[in-house]
Amino acid sequence: MKSELDSTRFDLRIIASWIKPGSKVLGLGCGEGELLSFLKKNKKVNETGIEIKEERARRCIEKGLSVLQGDINEEILDYPDEYFDYVILSQTLQQVFEPENLISSMMNVGKRGIVSFPNFCHWRLRMQLLYSGHVPVTKELPYEWYDTPNIRVLSINDFRSFAGKLDYRIVKEAAINMKDNNMDGEVVKFMPNMFATYGIFMIGKKKT
Repeated sequence: MKSELDSTRFDLRIIASWIKPGSKVLGLGCGEGELLSFLKKNKKVNETGIEIKEERARRCIEKGLSVLQGDINEEILDYPDEYFDYVILSQTLQQVFEPENLISSMMNVGKRGIVSFPNFCHWRLRMQLLYSGHVPVTKELPYEWYDTPNIRVLSINDFRSFAGKLDYRIVKEAAINMKDNNMDGEVVKFMPNMFATYGIFMIGKKKT
């Protein structure tokens, strides 16, 4: 019989392992609340979520989660500085219109930011583009160019450079591949920008 841990997505389990028990956590684009629900039950966090899709927000509320339905770019501005211990943006960065502004807002209201995203420089994507001449379509990025919610592409190396440019500290990072319908996976140590399908980063305040 599967435990709750086993039935949680591999990438979300990694994020959850970075969260200290009893923390204040804000989930941006929290979907149906899988991560927030896990954290509330297992880490006893004080959770808040923001989700733009009404149906998903409703399902979060049905689970007993404190979730607002609204635009993450606007709703995040209502919180005071360092109100949260962690602000999480899971697999949403590539869909954000102004990522620098959103990351800045995250780091204003949170002491730590956690960001995850698909790695667009995985070797399979490179080979697909090279040999087919078409925008790659994969299990991790299953959209055609005309119906994708992803409005920008980035790699693990791109995010490292981005964090450095803005003087944020990379506190933790994990490069991963997922399998078995995302329920299992592995951490990639060797050449992660080439061989990992997802990057996960925890960032801290600007360097002094």
